[in-house]
Amino acid sequence: MNTRIWQAGRFEIALDKPKIMGIVNLTPDSLSDGGTYSQNVSIALAHAEQLLKDGADILDIGGESTRPGSDGVSLEEEWARVQQVLAEVAKWNVPVSLDTRHTAIMEKALAQGGVDIINDVAALSDEGAVALLAQQPTTGMCLMHMQGLPKTMQLNPQYQDVVEEVARYLKARAAECVRAGIAPERITLDPGFGFGKNLQHNITLIQHLPELMEATGFPLLIGISRKSMIGELTGEQDAAKRVHGSVAAALATVARGVQIIRVHDVKATSDALKVWEALGVST
Repeated sequence: MNTRIWQAGRFEIALDKPKIMGIVNLTPDSLSDGGTYSQNVSIALAHAEQLLKDGADILDIGGESTRPGSDGVSLEEEWARVQQVLAEVAKWNVPVSLDTRHTAIMEKALAQGGVDIINDVAALSDEGAVALLAQQPTTGMCLMHMQGLPKTMQLNPQYQDVVEEVARYLKARAAECVRAGIAPERITLDPGFGFGKNLQHNITLIQHLPELMEATGFPLLIGISRKSMIGELTGEQDAAKRVHGSVAAALATVARGVQIIRVHDVKATSDALKVWEALGVST
C-alpha cells in the first residue's frame, strides 16, 4: 500500500520527492505566529502567496489553534476565520488543505469548494467525519495521532511503547476509512509530534519513522516546525526563532523516508532540501 501518489482533491501529488506543506494560521493564539496573519484576509493571502513563491507545494489553512493548553473555539468563529481565505485560495492552482477536527467545518468547506485535503489532528474521530469524507470521491486526508485533547495533552503523556501504540492507532483509523469506502491513495498519516508526547517520545518516533511507515503502509506527513521539542533541544524559548532547529528536524525525517513536511519556514526548508538533493544524500 506504499503508494507514491497522494490523491488530493483536484490534484495527484507525486511523492517521489519530499513535498512541503506551508502553514497559514488564521488564529490569534497559535504557537509561534498567532495573530500575525489573522488580522485580515489580504494579509493572510499575501502570506499564502509568499509561501508558494518560497517553495510550498501545498497550503494548509487553519482557524483553530490546537497548541498544548489551548481552548477550543466555536464552530461559528472557526468558520468565520477561514471562509474567505479558503474561497480566494481555491481559485489558485495549488493543493489546498484545511486544518480542522470538526465535521461541521469540513462540510461547509467542502460544499464551498476548492478544498483538496482535510488535515485532522483528531484523525476523523468527530461524529460523521469518516462518512462525510467517504462521500467525497477524491478529497485527500491526513489522519493524526493525538493522546488526549489539546488543553491537557502535554500534562503527563504516558506510553508503554510509543512507536507501537502510535502505529496501532493510525493503522486502525486508516482501516476505518478504507472500510467506509475511502480509497487508500487518499490517505496520509501523521504521528503527531508534541500532541500528547514528551521530548523522548518525539525523539523515539523520529528514530523509528521507517518502522512506523512499514507498520502502517501509508505515506507520512510530519509537523515538527517550531514546536517545543525544538526549543527543548536548542534552548530557544522564542518559537519564531526556532528556524534552524526546525529545518534540521525536517531533514532528519526526510532522511528516514518521510514524504510530506508541514512547516512555517518554507524558504529555509526548501533551500535545505535543494542542497540535500543536489549533494545526493540518500533518502
